[in-house]
Amino acid sequence: MFDYQGKTALITGASRGLGKALAQQLAAAGVTVVLVARQQTELDEVVNSIRQQGGNAFGIVADVGDKESIYPIVGQATSLAGPIDILINNASTLGPVPLRLLLDTDCEDFERALQVNTIGPFRLIKAVAGSMVLRQTGVVINVSSDAAVEAYPTWGVYSASKAALDHLTRIVAAELADTSVRFLSIDPGEMDTRMHADAMPDADPASLPSPAAVAEKILRLMQHAPTIPSGTRVVAATWEVA
Repeated sequence: MFDYQGKTALITGASRGLGKALAQQLAAAGVTVVLVARQQTELDEVVNSIRQQGGNAFGIVADVGDKESIYPIVGQATSLAGPIDILINNASTLGPVPLRLLLDTDCEDFERALQVNTIGPFRLIKAVAGSMVLRQTGVVINVSSDAAVEAYPTWGVYSASKAALDHLTRIVAAELADTSVRFLSIDPGEMDTRMHADAMPDADPASLPSPAAVAEKILRLMQHAPTIPSGTRVVAATWEVA
């Protein structure tokens, strides 16, 4: 079992939705959390709410899709909270909304989706994995989607970038198979989030799980990370504690 107490987590896209819920619940479990998001006001609200509940939290305003931001993010995070034990690559972009057919999508929009959803996580993994290997501890969670494995019309750039993230997870896991660092790709499923509303504005929010409920499931899953083969793609909704 992975013990959360005393660990440090770096969570991207943490000012709302699943990232916010994960940060809140990890902090409640004794993890020092470093939240990364682009909007200062939303980020400050989450950090302050965690601190008011007795948690240890810090915020970094940055864009993971900007290559110049990656090492400053990691440097600031480790300066504030110490070495990173848990990296959660949660920040994502759908691309242009309303969603459009792939051939109607600008190449620049595809490039942006890849920068945020795939290359940003890759850069963060490169920046923190070495320390994890040296310390023989670490869990990297890449937040995926069912769109990574299903060909949904109009979801092209998001789907392709998440499929690439899944395979990146498998490859780095294979390359670091002899270490204790674990890499998992987690499909959280549909949730009542702003991103879901942007993608599917006609969906009934009442029919969707809350980010908090999904985060609770993911935290239980992460505790079992040492027993799950590194590189595994896990669907949170169907995963059960063995």
